[in-house]
Amino acid sequence: MKKNLWPVVSTVLLAAFTIYITLDTFVISKGYNTNATEMNTAMFAEAADTSDESAGSIASKHSKGSGKHHSSSSEKNATSDDTSASYAISDSANGYTGENTVSTDDYTITLSEYYQNETRIYVADVTLSSARFLKTAFADDTYGKNVTATTSSIAESNGAVLAINGDYYGVQESGYVIRNGVVYRSTANGSDVLCIYADGTMEVVNDAEYTAEELVSMGVWQAFTFGPALIEDSEVAVDTNTEVDRAKTSNPRTAIGVIDANHFVFVVSDGRTSESEGLSLYELANFMKDLGVTTAYNLDGGGSSTMYFNGYVINNPTSGGSIKERSVSDIVYI
Repeated sequence: MKKNLWPVVSTVLLAAFTIYITLDTFVISKGYNTNATEMNTAMFAEAADTSDESAGSIASKHSKGSGKHHSSSSEKNATSDDTSASYAISDSANGYTGENTVSTDDYTITLSEYYQNETRIYVADVTLSSARFLKTAFADDTYGKNVTATTSSIAESNGAVLAINGDYYGVQESGYVIRNGVVYRSTANGSDVLCIYADGTMEVVNDAEYTAEELVSMGVWQAFTFGPALIEDSEVAVDTNTEVDRAKTSNPRTAIGVIDANHFVFVVSDGRTSESEGLSLYELANFMKDLGVTTAYNLDGGGSSTMYFNGYVINNPTSGGSIKERSVSDIVYI
């Protein structure tokens, strides 16, 4: 009897430990910072001092030369023959029938829909008077682990006109999290980090180059850790074999790019449905290159990919095999 007891006990303990680790990693919520609405806007005073510089000069002051692989011309020409003409979203299957352009003194947002690579792609062209209007928010206004809500609910809570899902930082233990000029996580993990500066430019750096605090001192307003970079120096930065770990080749996707200082594009594609196959990272990069972006970065995709505009979810997010929003940790919004 005693001889058989230890194997049984060890099996039970191992099973209990495995369940705990699974719950702790994917289920149990831990709020590290509630009411996480702090904004470090001091950097915008410095950014304003450079407002007389040309966009090219502003962008170049950040550039260090990443030395990343850029696709060859033969790779870049391997694009789809599908139509790439845009058209206004007015009576699409998701039911949105509102205005496609919203304009104020602070921002102009124009929404368009494309069909390319057998996939519907939604593009929000955003021009800002200042990068301070490109904001981020956490689910339940809480920085933490496994604290989630749908993109639309976070957007509504923050009065967003336009929003996309962020990098789902809450399922990772490391990787920089800088939001609205505030450092929430400063643990590096060897990843490429998207930096959006207070002067309205974007750059991808490796977290081995700078600490999170150094990035904020350099004027980084938002920083995301997911990737990879899609476009750098106006060239495609991925190839046909590049893919996010464990992801399918064709997926719903979310990305952000910059055309000029304070001129951004938010891009979300459908996927995993009979109407939309989804995009590979290479297809997404080429699509964004055609939009004229100089830097573009891949955010969390798959079931997370969601675009919210004027009170509606514009795309067709897929989660659990059906058309519905997945809850996420964070959003990027105007």
